[in-house]
Amino acid sequence: MRELTKAEEQVMLILWEIKEGLVKDVIEKMNPPKPAYNTVSTVIRVLESKGFIDHKAIGNTYIYFPLITEAQYKHFAFDKVMNNYFENSYQSLMSFLVKEKNMDMDELDELIQLAEKLKNRKS
Repeated sequence: MRELTKAEEQVMLILWEIKEGLVKDVIEKMNPPKPAYNTVSTVIRVLESKGFIDHKAIGNTYIYFPLITEAQYKHFAFDKVMNNYFENSYQSLMSFLVKEKNMDMDELDELIQLAEKLKNRKS
């Protein structure tokens, strides 16, 4: 799987939400200023060539749908961030979140409780 560009990600987020649709359906869900039809159509063709989406033809109309789930892409993107920025260390990730994102003690306690629940489930 390859990383999505910002434009590709925007289209994928919409397709994950609507499940399937025409190019015009994707454009309707976009925030203003809306890109040109040909621009979105090109992004969709690129996503199709990358294996992220496919289409079914109904006459001259193509209905596009995702082949990759949002969860699959989140997993890929998270792994990439973990590998590239945190040396695959959850301790480094947590340290970053606490220091840089100013997590308060309640949020930190919630994460600790979640980690303990997950640990107990694996035992």
